[in-house]
Amino acid sequence: MTHGWIILDKPRGLGSTQGVAAVKRNLREGGYPKVKVGHGGTLDPLAEGVLPIALGEATKLAGRMLDSDKVYDFTIRFGEETDTLDTEGEVTARSEVRPMRAAIEAVLPQYTGPIEQVPPAFSALKVDGRRAYDLARAGEKVALTTRAVTIHSLYICHFREGGDLGSHSSDQAALGSRVRGNDSELEEITLTAHVSKGTYIRSLARDIALALGTVGYVTYLRRTKAGPFHAQQAISLDKLNEIGKGAPLSDLLLPLEAGLDDIPALHLDQTDAQAVRQGRVLSELPQPSGLYCAMLDSVPVALVEVEDGTARVVRGFNLPDVAE
Repeated sequence: MTHGWIILDKPRGLGSTQGVAAVKRNLREGGYPKVKVGHGGTLDPLAEGVLPIALGEATKLAGRMLDSDKVYDFTIRFGEETDTLDTEGEVTARSEVRPMRAAIEAVLPQYTGPIEQVPPAFSALKVDGRRAYDLARAGEKVALTTRAVTIHSLYICHFREGGDLGSHSSDQAALGSRVRGNDSELEEITLTAHVSKGTYIRSLARDIALALGTVGYVTYLRRTKAGPFHAQQAISLDKLNEIGKGAPLSDLLLPLEAGLDDIPALHLDQTDAQAVRQGRVLSELPQPSGLYCAMLDSVPVALVEVEDGTARVVRGFNLPDVAE
């Protein structure tokens, strides 16, 4: 049985469910046994980057991954707003105003920390049982309530030049900017945001542009981190397709516990591990209260919550016990 994570560097144009389907297809073509597969956080087809895909027992952690923080690079193009707040939509507003870099830097603290934001009309949220994007596409007015989210950090990443992300220093003007005195009016800017679950980057871009006295929409969106997984661990679709051609899955598969790198381990002996597998409570533990990954040697046994020295199972894992 195969358990663990494949971190896909999802290309633009591919949906998250298509990414899952690509993993299933390659496992099948590679001759691997059928296994449960799921993703740990949707990425829109227009977005790219880190898409954690869980296999086997790791799918039990997919929900936890949905609740985790994310990091994105995104580009705002100023001067137009679209109904989808990205490149797919129709232009609904225009402005001649182009912000200067100093103005952008000055406004970012307003959108750092706990904030309230209105999700995009073109989103998967439900309104009276129907998806908001279905209502929006049908031409109906979509009224979504504000939601509380947290922007842990927000800063200028670098400017974009010629349509590609570059490694420019932050004092270089964007291509097509209009020089005025010692500063320049920027056509677009690329920002990096570390955000809580439920944050809509398209809404964040819209609100930043409005605060700058203009309008804007997202032209580029890349997720560089999802929970404990980051871009350096991600593989391309071409690399994934090698599995179906005979490449060993073990070279690309991260262990189940890689999805738990942000929580401490609770090491058990054989007797306590058996008790946890049976759903029993462990008492008189010295560990501080909190969430732990209970381990027998190198094998994850369960997620447990320790409270006042007592550990209760949150989620058990059915993995082979190498110690037996």
